[in-house]
Amino acid sequence: MAFSISLDGKVALVSGGSRGIGAETVRLFRAAGARVAFSYRQARKQADALAAECGGAENCVAIEQELSTPADGRALVEKAVAAMGRLDILVANHGVWPDEDVPIERMDDAQWRRTLAVNLDSVFGLVKAAVAQMSVARSSPLDESGARGHIVLISSTAGQRGEAYHADYAVTKGALISLTKSLSSELAPKGIRVNCVAPGWVATDMAAATLADAASGPKIAAAIPLGRVASAREIAGPVVFLCTPLAGFISGEVLNVNGGAVLVG
Repeated sequence: MAFSISLDGKVALVSGGSRGIGAETVRLFRAAGARVAFSYRQARKQADALAAECGGAENCVAIEQELSTPADGRALVEKAVAAMGRLDILVANHGVWPDEDVPIERMDDAQWRRTLAVNLDSVFGLVKAAVAQMSVARSSPLDESGARGHIVLISSTAGQRGEAYHADYAVTKGALISLTKSLSSELAPKGIRVNCVAPGWVATDMAAATLADAASGPKIAAAIPLGRVASAREIAGPVVFLCTPLAGFISGEVLNVNGGAVLVG
């Protein structure tokens, strides 16, 4: 028996959607029939190309938006709703990972604050504004699982086991896991499902230099039971799945997508 995943009539917002995991998530949402808005900060050329690839202004819109404060997050949601008319799905995918190893005694205040601002403060604004939109959309039909809206936060294995010399990044990703659990209990009665995807190493621009390093690359691959890092599409697939009726009884879950590198029950 054949079946397909359909998100026809739904509108998704993907932050940090111009490259890597975000771009693959945009593509898969469009393939499933959803209209998509996504944000970018600097990669205008890639963003415009992706929007055109995915159907142009009626179906896919690229929004230039800095994301480092709660106000920035709220502004992005407002722009997405203005462009698309509604919001059913939020994927908080954007983030920074300072690639230089920095011991905690040398980490300066500016790096700490910048990482928390981008990875956490702006997510608060995104979630707050998205929930307001989904909550007032009482006329929106529930899907077959009883869901009115979906939020997926992108964490990391660093948020589960920590990451030496990257304490700032690990703190933000751990906080997103806690936020997922808190929001799940709060919002499930409103028909809003909140879940989290925690990737391990992924072949993206952000990790490219580390993965290409002659010493670090093989060491990273050797620590993954599958023997390799993930592709961006292998993370995007689980993200989209969590926003479908097939995942209708999943709420507050941290879905580990790491090739077996970190086993958290």
